Amino acid sequence: MTEIWLRANRRVLMFAMAPALGLGIVGAVLAGADNNAAAVVGWVLIASAAVLIIVLANQFRQARIAYRDGEVLFNLRAGAPIAVPVEVLEAFFLGQGPANLPAAGGRPAEAVNLVARLSQKAPEWEHVDVKPALGRWCESYVTIRGMWCEPRTTDVIRRLKRRLREVREGEAPAEPNARGSARQESRPPESAHQGE
Repeated sequence: MTEIWLRANRRVLMFAMAPALGLGIVGAVLAGADNNAAAVVGWVLIASAAVLIIVLANQFRQARIAYRDGEVLFNLRAGAPIAVPVEVLEAFFLGQGPANLPAAGGRPAEAVNLVARLSQKAPEWEHVDVKPALGRWCESYVTIRGMWCEPRTTDVIRRLKRRLREVREGEAPAEPNARGSARQESRPPESAHQGE
């Protein structure tokens, strides 16, 4: 069973659904038109909106960080999560970094990010390619951009630290809150950069 440790930012996902719904509405209006060309465009817009909504709805279910079978799963790119052995993960803490939003008042916006520190004794986990909008994985630090995960309160950080300590010490995991699927392999992804 997969235990969710950190969820995606649902408010941002809901905001992203608004344009997709608008696209679907415009498509529905055009699909009902008497003009065949407009109707075809309308159906294409409806199909596009449906795909966008399905992709966004899938993001609602996906955790940014989860735990399963001795591995911490980081969802920071498309496809399967990056499964890191729990022994490699040392700590969670808050950090600050660029928000990747338009600059306000001439200076770049900053955001509170979540940082996971990995053991330097595991150089194979030093660099992994992730989607830059979601975070950064460099020099054994995994930075999850604050905009793309649930609000980072002190309670959230305490909960992450407590669960990490519990699973590292071998205590029984907390009651799972999501269904698990096939186990991921505990090895760095092929896209990891070696020796950078």
